[in-house]
Amino acid sequence: MSHLSVLVLGSRGAVGAAAADALRAGGHAVVGVSRRPEPGGITADVTTARGRDALAEAARRADAVIDASGLEVTAVQDAVGATPLVDVSATASHLARLADRVADGGAVLLGAGIAPGASTVLVRALAAVPGDDVDVTVMLGAGEHHGAAAVDWMVGLAGAPVHAAPEAGPVVNLRSARRFRAPRRGSRTYLRADFPDDLLLGVSSGVAVRSWLALDSRVATGALRVVGAFPRLAPLLRRAPQFGTSRWHVGAVHRQSGRSFSAWGEGQSLATGRLAALAATRLVEQGVRGAVTMADLVGIDDLAGVDGVGVRRGEG
Repeated sequence: MSHLSVLVLGSRGAVGAAAADALRAGGHAVVGVSRRPEPGGITADVTTARGRDALAEAARRADAVIDASGLEVTAVQDAVGATPLVDVSATASHLARLADRVADGGAVLLGAGIAPGASTVLVRALAAVPGDDVDVTVMLGAGEHHGAAAVDWMVGLAGAPVHAAPEAGPVVNLRSARRFRAPRRGSRTYLRADFPDDLLLGVSSGVAVRSWLALDSRVATGALRVVGAFPRLAPLLRRAPQFGTSRWHVGAVHRQSGRSFSAWGEGQSLATGRLAALAATRLVEQGVRGAVTMADLVGIDDLAGVDGVGVRRGEG
């Protein structure tokens, strides 16, 4: 396909920088958008009307926009208009709002990254049917430094209900636990967590998709479990020491049959940025409209083709 011009919101952050690097490596032009952009970028605070006006003007000249800011400002979508938007977010309620706000002739990709994103592709690959149950397991590296937005997302889980959970009654994040096999670590405890794959795929397909979170450090996972039981302690996560690695792993397991797919890599921000870049190019290349997921544009083999991402079939 022809070379694209892509706006990257949050281009100075770890995810945005990785997306920009991947796009440039593919021969595409990148324009960064942030409060303090790199040379050649656009200065804009998208939390203000003036900043969104600047974004709207730039979006009219772009082929696609990646929102890697982590701010979850729905008005960004209004500013972008009909220009295809890739949103890098793991908050189900935010993605639900974006799905309802797509401009006429526009497109938005809901959740491009590890979870949702790679996880969504894995769930779709299981080919589950109505009435089936799928578990998504997400193990993140407790040793990787994350920006304020990512830490705030983790803090916000504590005491909050899972958005539109498939269970019959309310489900609170980080309180219920389940054992799953972890890569090279045997059986590990995962905690129920609000990743939006049920919203993105489960609701429309009649499949109950439940997501579970662990950190690669048992101590760090235990701390999350304590925070789940005592949400007032959640702000302490902002000052928690970083024990662990930067490795990540995500799996999708079909409960009834045991079939599974998994993906893994080193560096969560790096993988998220590269996946967002792939999503942006596919969104334009395929010319889709409306609200779509990563699984609508990318398959298992595509995941395996992303630099630094490994894929395995038949293991949770």
